[in-house]
Amino acid sequence: MSIEILNESGRELDVKQLAGLSRFVMDSMRVHPLAELCIKAVDEQTIAQLNEQWMEKEGPTDVLAFPMDELRPGLINEEPEEGVLGDLVLCPDIAEKQATTAGHSTNAEIELLTVHGILHLLGYDHAVPDEHAEMFGLQDRLLAEWRAR
Repeated sequence: MSIEILNESGRELDVKQLAGLSRFVMDSMRVHPLAELCIKAVDEQTIAQLNEQWMEKEGPTDVLAFPMDELRPGLINEEPEEGVLGDLVLCPDIAEKQATTAGHSTNAEIELLTVHGILHLLGYDHAVPDEHAEMFGLQDRLLAEWRAR
């Protein structure tokens, strides 16, 4: 598995932990072992520009997911497909604000956003109640398993 992490946020980021979490999630979701993922941490201005350019929304956001080869989780009886999972763009400044509101650490929020973003890259969404319940249930389970290790 190729996981590239670029930190252009101007903030300290535990790259090794982020790569380990990403690998854990991708393995848990049976993503092909040769799949590629790029995570880029950026400042608020950069993510606001990307949010407007690609999502047609104003202002900064916490995470953006850009799927590439539309890989999906591997099923138990099927071999997963090889390819490029995609790119995640995270904003640690927004994560810090959300962490304060949620009552947990910035690191915990960055972990949550990473899992959330990878699930989006795998085709999960939360636009309707059933999808929301499935995606957030899976997100919670993966985070709990990661943290219990």
